[in-house]
Amino acid sequence: MAERISPEEGVIKLQSGNTLFVDVRDPTSHQEARIPGSLLLNQTNLEDFLAATDRQQPLVVYCYHGHSSQGASDYLAEQGFHSVVSLDGGFEYWRQAHPEHVDSE
Repeated sequence: MAERISPEEGVIKLQSGNTLFVDVRDPTSHQEARIPGSLLLNQTNLEDFLAATDRQQPLVVYCYHGHSSQGASDYLAEQGFHSVVSLDGGFEYWRQAHPEHVDSE
């Protein structure tokens, strides 16, 4: 089971600039508001993501409330990604705790 990190730990990873944030919510939600620089990942682009992304790239996976991201994190770890964590509380908690780190339309 992939590790979970707090939004506070997530901000540190975001500010480091070397971690890819992966959004597993629906495309409309991602378009409306997201963690800056995050990549939307779903069934449509999963194969391309797996083919193009360096397995050494640290990943933080997030969803709405931190539940679906846990399963997605586990899946990505099974695909050979070395550093995958799930964002505890998901985007909804992140948006409340760190509104300065939210991109929106």
